[in-house]
Amino acid sequence: MAVPYGFRFDCGRICLDLVATAGAGPAAGELLTGPAPLAAWLAGAAVVPPGAPLDGVDARWVARFRALRELLGRVVRAELLGRAAASDLAELNSAAAAPPPAVHLVRGPDGALAGALAAPPDCAGLLAAVARDAVALLADPVARGRLRQCAGCSLVYLDTSRGRRRRWCSSEVCGNRARVARHRRRTGRSA
Repeated sequence: MAVPYGFRFDCGRICLDLVATAGAGPAAGELLTGPAPLAAWLAGAAVVPPGAPLDGVDARWVARFRALRELLGRVVRAELLGRAAASDLAELNSAAAAPPPAVHLVRGPDGALAGALAAPPDCAGLLAAVARDAVALLADPVARGRLRQCAGCSLVYLDTSRGRRRRWCSSEVCGNRARVARHRRRTGRSA
């Protein structure tokens, strides 16, 4: 399955997937380059139900999501190292305070139940949904204890592996790079 705009949705939480859009890890470079990529990320990360109208996404939304992403990155990395600044926690709590968009159950054309938004979402509500995900993650000591930083790049992910010994954001990307580098060192071959 092709992933839109090169987004990754494997960090384990929506808030961590937003942090990954900064181009951390194997995908270097800014990924939230405009309204269309942000709308694709919101849908792909399941911040909104499939087919939700995202007509209001504009450059202001992009700036606000980038600001939240920067804040989340600071808070999560600070918690990995010890303790986030009180001012950053207050800013995160403020972002989480807006009411997120209400999702209602509807019957689809095939008769199956699906989620749908009652009204087009606003930026503050979607930011709040992502911020609340971060609050829930960081307030849960078990989940917070599963936060890891990739041994091959700077991406932060939630380690849900059975033995809690996952070392890379992706075995296929960073893990493979590490294995190739180790093999080249052993065999004396260069890149």
